[in-house]
Amino acid sequence: MHWNQLESAEQLELIHQASFTNPQAIFKHSTRCNISSMAKMRLDQMDGPDEIPFYYLDLIQFRNISNEIADKWQVHHESPQLLIIRNGECVYEASHMEIRADEIRDALPELNP
Repeated sequence: MHWNQLESAEQLELIHQASFTNPQAIFKHSTRCNISSMAKMRLDQMDGPDEIPFYYLDLIQFRNISNEIADKWQVHHESPQLLIIRNGECVYEASHMEIRADEIRDALPELNP
């Protein structure tokens, strides 16, 4: 999995705009949580699609950005949490042990062979 670091609020608008061309994925990770670490490990082992950017947010360091994500895409904050943004809207949200490669593939039909 190739991660793009999400470290500024300005990136959220870029993700929003890019979602009209390609889905965008955001993984909100708590570096203090074992469940979050397990979810990240599962994502790291996933054959990440190169055509869909996956953004990594360290929400301990960037909690304000996590709050902006919740406001911008009208999702309840969770940790860990994976969001898929398509056409400016959050079309998929999973948290904790629900973050699984097969669920992500189902939410992104362009990943299915």
